[in-house]
Amino acid sequence: MKKFLRYLGLGLLSTFLTATPGLGAERISFYYPPFGEFYLSVDSLETFAKEGKIDQDFSFYASRATPEQLAQLRDLLQQRFNVTPTLVSQVTYSPIGEQLVQQLGKLLLTESRKNGFYAIRASLILSAADREGLTVVNLLRKFPSDTIRVNFTEGLRIVDDLSQLIKKKDEVFASLQKEAIAQAATSKIDFSQKPDLRSPGKFTWQKKTFELNDISRSRRLPVDIYLPSAGSQKAGELLAPPFPLIVISHGLASDRSTFVYLAEHLASYGFAVAVLEHPGSNAERFQLYFAGLAGPPDAAEFINRPLDIKYLLNELQRLDQSDPTLQGKLNFQQIGAIGQSFGGYTVLTLAGANINFSQLRQDCNPDNSSFNLSLFLQCQANDLPPKNYELKDDRIKAIIAINPIDSSVLGQGGISQIKIPVMLVAGSQDVFAPPVSEQIRPFTWLSDSNKYLALIENATHFSATAEPTSGNNVLPVPPALLGPDRTAVFSYLNALSVAFLETHLLNRPEYRSYLQPSYATFISKEPLNLSLLQSLSVAQFNQVWSGPTPQLSKPSNPQPTPSPYQPLRQ
Repeated sequence: MKKFLRYLGLGLLSTFLTATPGLGAERISFYYPPFGEFYLSVDSLETFAKEGKIDQDFSFYASRATPEQLAQLRDLLQQRFNVTPTLVSQVTYSPIGEQLVQQLGKLLLTESRKNGFYAIRASLILSAADREGLTVVNLLRKFPSDTIRVNFTEGLRIVDDLSQLIKKKDEVFASLQKEAIAQAATSKIDFSQKPDLRSPGKFTWQKKTFELNDISRSRRLPVDIYLPSAGSQKAGELLAPPFPLIVISHGLASDRSTFVYLAEHLASYGFAVAVLEHPGSNAERFQLYFAGLAGPPDAAEFINRPLDIKYLLNELQRLDQSDPTLQGKLNFQQIGAIGQSFGGYTVLTLAGANINFSQLRQDCNPDNSSFNLSLFLQCQANDLPPKNYELKDDRIKAIIAINPIDSSVLGQGGISQIKIPVMLVAGSQDVFAPPVSEQIRPFTWLSDSNKYLALIENATHFSATAEPTSGNNVLPVPPALLGPDRTAVFSYLNALSVAFLETHLLNRPEYRSYLQPSYATFISKEPLNLSLLQSLSVAQFNQVWSGPTPQLSKPSNPQPTPSPYQPLRQ
């Protein structure tokens, strides 16, 4: 009933706004003390967008921009976002969407200087429903107020804070890269004479698909099993099952097809690989959600995802006793897990990290000005009853977390509980799971000595994921957010995953040399330069973050400087 009334109200609002002549923003107001208030007409922006002409009204602002900036502005104004009003409605009425629009509403105010939340949401939906589609100019035309007041002072503060944060992030990345290169220079290993782990292994394999049904939680779990063939040769040795088992957990709005490349590569090295889908947060669920046929993913997904993998392992052990195609093929004493983004969170919990409700309460408040977009998702866990959820699975002996989200939902208290080998992978241009807060800083919280931090320069949140072969690309990602060609990143993950799992899951010391900074330097390719570190203390991180000229080799304890990220506590 509540949802029905919400859409009824939205429909009445749409009818009223579209039927009222002349209702829409005619000008944009900038208040910039002490100089007073400045105005720009929407007509001027529309003329510039459609014809490239700069009229007298717009010339005051255009004269202060470079030709490149003006070209970028015109491209933005002309950009049409192909989204349906149903999709926009679903997103902006979801908890995460409402939070995002509320934040935007602090910058774009109504004529009476109120938060522009409701006006922005209405104009987004109406623009998407208009025949011209959702564009910036059309958004302004549908804004239910004659004037949009831009909180210019707040906007400048945000831009300044963001630029400082980006600068610091770049400094941290550069310092860690420098340290890794210095460590690599001391290596005497000639990797050109060693097997190339980027190339496929000697095993052939077959893919088998199952659909598991956890009746107790009403969860259907599609699973692809990549199973090496018995009798393959490796280093002159005839290998036979049971094969070590690796589970792969996908990210939000993704599916099991995005990590086919990694599953096939690991299978070629003699690992059995199980790639499952999480029905509460996969691409299919988002398709239904955007079509208005299902609700948004809820907080229970923070619990259900690790429980999905627990159930998968239980079912595989059962099938090992009954299914001829799996019988005797899987080694349940040698299980590893790999996850990306939300899947990274998933494998961290399975490794022993508990949900950190005290950290969530501290970080998830309306006045938090953090630029960490992943907090919008992490803070949904606040809706869970605060208790100690049993998510750890002792069967899992080593994990790789790629672009994980963890800084608040797990925090230092959660991450420090992990006692098995871990590899974290970070991309320098990841805006959805920022590397400093979500991977680099949490790396210092890991207490096990067998830990690794892989840093990929210019990689984004999507550099590790392939295009879904299933066609379920429900969140089309702009090319700017995809980053450079992902082939190099795939080869890095293929090689590092084999080296890490052979070393720490199968206890094969001959692979340990591949887990040194020198190997990362050897396979690194511009512009996606790869670095690998095996240690980084809290004191070293604080020095890199706070110091003007970071030097990792000689850590000290400088006084921290104010920033959106506070230095760590030892």
